[in-house]
Amino acid sequence: MGKLFGTNGVRGIFGKDFNLEFINDLVTSIANHFGSGKILVGFDGRHSSRTIEKIVSAALNYSGLDCHLAGLIPTPCLEYATKNLEYDGGIMITASHNPPEYNGIKVVDSDGVEISREDEKKIEEIYFKKNWKKQSKFGITKNEDRAIQAYINAIKSHVDVAKITSKKLKIAIDLGNGAQAITAMNLCQELGCQVFSINEKIDGDFPGRGSEPTPQNLYELTSLVKNNQTDVGIAFDGDGDRSILCDNEGKILTGDSSAILLCKYILEKNPESTVITCLNSGNTIEKIVSETNSVVIRTKVGSVEVSRRMVKENAIIGFEENGGFMYGIHNHVRDGAMTMALVLDLLANSENTLTEKLRSIPTSFTTKDKISCSNDDAKIVISHLLDNFPDSDTSDGIKITLDNQNWVMIRPSGTEPIIRIYAESDNQKNLDHLMHEYTEKIKSILAR
Repeated sequence: MGKLFGTNGVRGIFGKDFNLEFINDLVTSIANHFGSGKILVGFDGRHSSRTIEKIVSAALNYSGLDCHLAGLIPTPCLEYATKNLEYDGGIMITASHNPPEYNGIKVVDSDGVEISREDEKKIEEIYFKKNWKKQSKFGITKNEDRAIQAYINAIKSHVDVAKITSKKLKIAIDLGNGAQAITAMNLCQELGCQVFSINEKIDGDFPGRGSEPTPQNLYELTSLVKNNQTDVGIAFDGDGDRSILCDNEGKILTGDSSAILLCKYILEKNPESTVITCLNSGNTIEKIVSETNSVVIRTKVGSVEVSRRMVKENAIIGFEENGGFMYGIHNHVRDGAMTMALVLDLLANSENTLTEKLRSIPTSFTTKDKISCSNDDAKIVISHLLDNFPDSDTSDGIKITLDNQNWVMIRPSGTEPIIRIYAESDNQKNLDHLMHEYTEKIKSILAR
C-alpha cells in the first residue's frame, strides 16, 4: 500500500500530483473514515484553495456527510472551532509553509486535534482499496460564521486582558500575506495593543517574504521593531499555526528560544506539569522543567506526534523548534495567535523588556539547514551515517549524539523533497563547525 500523509497532512503541487481527481478520491476516503455527521471546512489564502473547497464540499455531500464552510481562516481557528462548535471532524485546505504552487489537506478529529497516525493509515487503506460505501442520502452544505470570533474569544479567556490593555503594548507583526491576517490583527486590537504591520494583504503568491518565516527573510520585521521601538515582533507562517518572535532590540529568536521563554513563564504558574517536544528540539528544555518538578517527553518530528502525545498525557505545553508552540489549556495544537497572546501576557506581567527576560534563560545554540534530496537518496544518506555512527538514535531519521551538549540530526522532510539537518552545540563557533562538517558529509554522500 502506498503512503499519502506526510509529516503534516497530505500535500502536493496543485494540478499535478494534487489534482482534482486525487482530491475527490482522498476526501471521499476521509468521509468514509468519519462515516457520518457534519464536517467543518476551512482554507488558507492560496489561489487554488477556493477551487479545492468546492471539490471537498461535493465529495463530503456525495458521501452523505454535511459540510459547513468556515471560509478563509487560520488552521488553529479551524481546529478550535471543530471541537468547540461540536463538529464531528474538520478539513483544513492548506500547504502551510510550502511554496505557492502547493496545496494540501489536514484532517482534524472531533477533539480539535489532527487525526492520529493510525487514523491516517486507515484513510490510506480506504483510498487505495477504493472500497467506498454507497450512501442512500446526500449531505448538505451550509456556511459557518461563528468560528473566527469564537477563536478570538477563547484566546482572550486564557490571558489577563485588563493587564495587557493597561500596558498599551506596541507590537510589530509580519503577517506574511497569510491567514492570520484574518484574526491576529483583530485580536491585538481587542487586547488594546498599538500595532505596526507588514505583508497584511492575503495573497497566495506570498510576495512579501514567502510563506515560511525564517531568520533570513525577516529583516523587514527587524526594521519595523527598531523603527517603531515596539515591545515585540512576531511573524506567522502561511496558515497561521506557527510564529517566530523578534525581541525589542530586533533580534530574531529561534523557535527553541521562544518556546523556552514561554515554558518557564507557564511552568512557574503550573509546576509539576508535562512538556512534549520533538527529538530535534534543543536540550535546554530539560534544565527549565527541572526547576518546577516538571517532565519532558520527546517524540518523533511532527506536530501530529506532539499534539497526540499531549492529548494522551494531558500535557499543558508542547512545542517544535520551528516556531510551533502548543498551549494545551486552549487546544493541543500549534497556534500562532495563542502564542502571540501568551507573549503579550508575559510582557504585561513583567517590568522587564523581552530582551531582558531572555537573559534569564539558558543560552541555546541551535541551527538547521536543508538540502534538496529525494526520499530515496535521503535513506542512502542516513544508511551511510549509521555505518559510521552505529549507536545513533534512528527512531526518526538519525540523531548522532556526540556528548551532552553536541548533537546532529538528519531526517527526510515529510512535506518537501529535501533532507533537513538540525544541530545543537555549547557555543556558536562549535555549532558553525558542526553544521559545516555534517552538511559537507551529506553532500559528499549524495555526490557518489
